Amino acid sequence: MILMNRSHAPRRLSLVFALFAAGLALAGCVSGTPAEPDTTGSDKLLVVVGLYPYAFAAQRLAGDDAEIVNLTQPGAEPHDLELTAKQVAQVGQADLVVFQRGLQPAVDAAVAQASPAHTLDVTTIVSLTEREQEDGADEEEGDGLDPHVWLDVDRFGAIAIALGQALGQADPAHAADYAARADSLQAELADLDADYRDGLDACASRAFITSHAAFGYLADRYSLIQIPIAGLSPEAEPGPAWLARVQAEAEANHLTTVFTEPLSAPDLAESLAADLGLAVDVLDPIEGITDASAATDYMGLMRDNLEALRTANGCD
Repeated sequence: MILMNRSHAPRRLSLVFALFAAGLALAGCVSGTPAEPDTTGSDKLLVVVGLYPYAFAAQRLAGDDAEIVNLTQPGAEPHDLELTAKQVAQVGQADLVVFQRGLQPAVDAAVAQASPAHTLDVTTIVSLTEREQEDGADEEEGDGLDPHVWLDVDRFGAIAIALGQALGQADPAHAADYAARADSLQAELADLDADYRDGLDACASRAFITSHAAFGYLADRYSLIQIPIAGLSPEAEPGPAWLARVQAEAEANHLTTVFTEPLSAPDLAESLAADLGLAVDVLDPIEGITDASAATDYMGLMRDNLEALRTANGCD
C-alpha cells in the first residue's frame, strides 16, 4: 500500500480524477517513484510513453518542444509495470500518450480510464508476429504475439513517422518540425539497417542463443535464427525438454556464445554456457536504459548488438 503525500499531489489535473486515481492505487500493489507531474505552468507539450524505445523516439522528434515522461523507471522490467497514482495522473494530463497495447496492461488501463487528449498505440501502426512457445514452460503469454517491434528498424521507422504525425496533431504550431525530425530519424534507421545487412551478410553461423525470445524481429529481418532459453516473458521458466533442445541446437550450429540481457537474471544463461563450454556476452533488447548500459541511447545499443552478433557468429 502506498500512502499519498499531500504536498506532492498533482495540481494541474482535476481534483476529482486525482482522487479517483489515488483510490485505484490504494486498492492494489503499485511500484516505482516517477517524477512529479509538471506544476510550473510550462507551455511545453507533455508526452507520456510506456517504455524506453518510445521515449527515445519522442525525445528525438520533440527536442526542446516537449517534456518526455517514461512510465518505466530506469532498470525496471517494462513487462511487469505497475503504475502509481501519480503516474496515472500523468497519463491523464498528457498532451500525447505513446504506448503499445497488450505489452503493459497497467498502461492500457490508465489510458482507458484517463482518456488523454491524444494517443498513439503503436500496434495500430505495425503488425505483431506470433512466436512459437516452448513446451513445458511456466508462462502466461496470452496469444504469443511478440511485442519487441522496436528491434526491427523498419517497423521502428514507421513508428517514428506516425509519432511525428501524432505530435503534430497535439501541437500544430510545430508540426513541420516534428515531421522533419521524423524523416531524419527514419533515414538514420535506414543507415543502421544497411550496416546490419552488410555486417551480418557473411557469418560462420546464423543462429544465436538468447536469454528470452526478444530478438525474433531482428532475426527475421537479417535471416538469423534465434534460439531462446525462455519465451516472450523474461521471467518464464523453460522446461527440461526445451533446455535439451537449446543445447542440441547450440551443438548442431557450432555456436560460441550464450547471450544474457541487462535487465534479466543471467544465472540460467550462464549455467547453460558453462555446461556447453561457451562464452557469455550481452545482447540488449533495449527495453530500458540505465547508467550501467553499454551505450547512451537506442542507436548506440543497436550498434553494440550488431558487433556482439558479428563476434559471436564469426562474421566477415
